[in-house]
Amino acid sequence: MPECRSCGTTLRFTFVDLGMSPLCESFVPPERCNQMEPFFPLHVYVCDQCYLAQLEQYVAPEEIFTEYAYFSSYADSWVQHAKDYTRLVTARFGLDAGSQVVEIASNDGYLLQHFVADGIPAYGIEPAANVAAVAIDKGVPSVVDFFGRRLAADLLAQDRSADLLLGNNVLAQVPDLNDFVAGMKMLLKPAGVITMEFPHLLRLMQENQFDTIYHEHFSYFSLLSTERLFAAHGLTLFDVEEIPTHGGSLRIYARHDDAAGTEPTERLLAVRADEARAGLADMDSYKAFAEQVRETKRKILEFLIDAKRAGKSIAGYGAPGKGNTLLNYCGIRTDFLDYTVDRNPYKHGRFLPGTRIPIFPPERIAETKPDYVFILPWNFKDEIVEQVAYIREWGGRFVVPIPELTVID
Repeated sequence: MPECRSCGTTLRFTFVDLGMSPLCESFVPPERCNQMEPFFPLHVYVCDQCYLAQLEQYVAPEEIFTEYAYFSSYADSWVQHAKDYTRLVTARFGLDAGSQVVEIASNDGYLLQHFVADGIPAYGIEPAANVAAVAIDKGVPSVVDFFGRRLAADLLAQDRSADLLLGNNVLAQVPDLNDFVAGMKMLLKPAGVITMEFPHLLRLMQENQFDTIYHEHFSYFSLLSTERLFAAHGLTLFDVEEIPTHGGSLRIYARHDDAAGTEPTERLLAVRADEARAGLADMDSYKAFAEQVRETKRKILEFLIDAKRAGKSIAGYGAPGKGNTLLNYCGIRTDFLDYTVDRNPYKHGRFLPGTRIPIFPPERIAETKPDYVFILPWNFKDEIVEQVAYIREWGGRFVVPIPELTVID
């Protein structure tokens, strides 16, 4: 049996089993369409000691993240979210030209560009060279490497420790959590602050967000499991915000145990209480999720079968990791979804992993006039509905699969 990547306990309890699936960001070029593709189990366990939900690691991070297909700046609302964050923390923690901001998994500079524009020294750490190159072109200094104790030691030797150390949606993608958090402890200045954002396990369960489970996401965090992980490395969570991104996320704030200002805020106490009421320290609370997921699959397939029998055409919008989990788990291929579109040119002309659904630029929708547009990145549904509102000219409608299949006129 596998062991918990946080506390080392043997994992005996299944959270949900989504069957076999390919790596969700491994988009297939045309020349490889007829070649074999590896599939791995999407079997999520939950630790009965620290309550971390997690997948086993089947592939080394270097195989997933060295060249990556996700560029944060193609989501306008996400870039605005990042800009709002920079304004908030700059004011709260008094960041200025004498501060040092460091972002782990800085992607294409979507966030650090705002610090740079304000004259606050910042650099990113990004393992995907193709993505980091875009950040560097924007004027955001970037270290192309994976983060952990080794890199933290190298950066300390260069006097590059952090007043603010942040990471958005990276903690879930770390297979060696203890090496990663220990590295943050090392790189953080004595009075420094860590902020991390990640999808909240409680919202995943309550909002049926099973499609956010994929191999690139090794772990799924509650406040409970995160506090235990950070505490094991001498870091104290002193505040938390509940934010709407990715269907409901947490933004945690942490300091060294011996730093000033580690008293828990009312917000942190409130989230602890919410998780306790939801039973996140009770294994029975995790058992109902799997059947809820199976019923969602049935409803999605019922809609698609009925639409196809009625002669309707269906196109996808987006090629996100979550979409590939949903499509592969439900067995949705080109017999249901004619194609999908994405704003990221890197994906154009390629095919979705597993399902081999072709990816086109967004203009394809206006050319083919589908009856339905199936929104795969449902967390950006409002932005997408606004961008593609013209489908109403021919009576087109939007379909949002999560948390409950909904048709939008």
